[in-house]
Amino acid sequence: MLLHAVLSRMIRHGSLTVLYPDGTRRLIQGASPGPDAGMAIRTRRAARRLITNPTLSMGESYMEGEIEPIDGSLYDLLDVIALNTADYNPPGEALMARVRWARRHLDQLNPASRSRRNVAHHYDLNGRLYSLFLDRDRQYSCAYFPTGEETLDEAQVLKKRHIASKLKLDRPDLEVLDIGCGWGGLALTLARDWGARVTGLTLSTEQLAEAQRRAAEAGLSDRVRFELMDYRDWRRPVDRVVSVGMFEHVGIDHYRTFFRTVRNALREDGVALIHSIGRSEGPYSTNPWLAKYIFPGGYSPALSEVLPVVEKSGLWATDIEILRLHYALTIAHWRRRFAANRDTIQSLYDERFCRMFEFYLAGSELAFRRYGHMNWQLQLTRKVDTLPLTRDWMWQAEAGAATREAAAADSSGGVLST
Repeated sequence: MLLHAVLSRMIRHGSLTVLYPDGTRRLIQGASPGPDAGMAIRTRRAARRLITNPTLSMGESYMEGEIEPIDGSLYDLLDVIALNTADYNPPGEALMARVRWARRHLDQLNPASRSRRNVAHHYDLNGRLYSLFLDRDRQYSCAYFPTGEETLDEAQVLKKRHIASKLKLDRPDLEVLDIGCGWGGLALTLARDWGARVTGLTLSTEQLAEAQRRAAEAGLSDRVRFELMDYRDWRRPVDRVVSVGMFEHVGIDHYRTFFRTVRNALREDGVALIHSIGRSEGPYSTNPWLAKYIFPGGYSPALSEVLPVVEKSGLWATDIEILRLHYALTIAHWRRRFAANRDTIQSLYDERFCRMFEFYLAGSELAFRRYGHMNWQLQLTRKVDTLPLTRDWMWQAEAGAATREAAAADSSGGVLST
């Protein structure tokens, strides 16, 4: 059997038990220790597609019930596969990877109209879905875990504090542009806790409505406003620019436009902070299943693709921080919350949707644990002397914010600000 020969060559760490469509059950034992898992391949079609286009068909076959995990969970199964394909591509995948590389500029061509469609595909889903697995503030990006023991809500509060500290919000009423504002949580935090005036941009009508509602409910509509606008249409200078979890949707052919927009948006003494998923092992292409079902037009870039554009933009890269396993920890929380609310989510959509999201969350977590994904935070200025000579001021700002938030929590009964 061709598929068994391919899998036998692929599995070098741990073991994989495979139940084939004809009822044959085979154990493939790797030469070195590792996780153990199993899968049942229910149809011959699924078996054929695993040979010709495994990265796309694995997710699709799971969504359709043609592949099922056995002797463990979906995460266990994908962990074995991820570990064994991190430095080895089966023949079918090697060919498809070359095809994806050849067309990645086309796949990531994101003019404004296409960007709006891409955003609607994922972010204009039923708003209740996100409330069922995200934190209270609906932060749909990497949290910050100083110890790894924080709760999801604590880590998302710490993420916002960490980012705000890098913006040097050292005086009241600084004007901030938030590119890709999500449901408004960071913008509201910058206004409420740091005294900023914020404009948040989104292309999602669902996010816009929720962000505006939250601003009104918090009594911050005079300090925070949200607009349905593409970042390329922004024309007014501000003191600070922040963008969290949006750069992955820009597209490699638009990086020059993005950083030119950031530079033009900053006043002469302005500061920007860009937070994005990245890859540590150099440029590649987006997982085809993820691009088709979750984030069309999306791509997580290597810094080697980003920094040359920054260098030509007239901006200074004043600080770069790499967050390695923070997103893996974040998504682990999301997976547990999704599983705990699966019945409710299924009532909103259907079984196929739940399987799609389970595959997305498990695969995304493993991208950070096995495939070299990470997050980078890039601090930028227009002038070489905008910021102090050392990085101490960032940690001091963060410590000061922690003290203020602790005092606020004490006065409100121990609840951290969100």
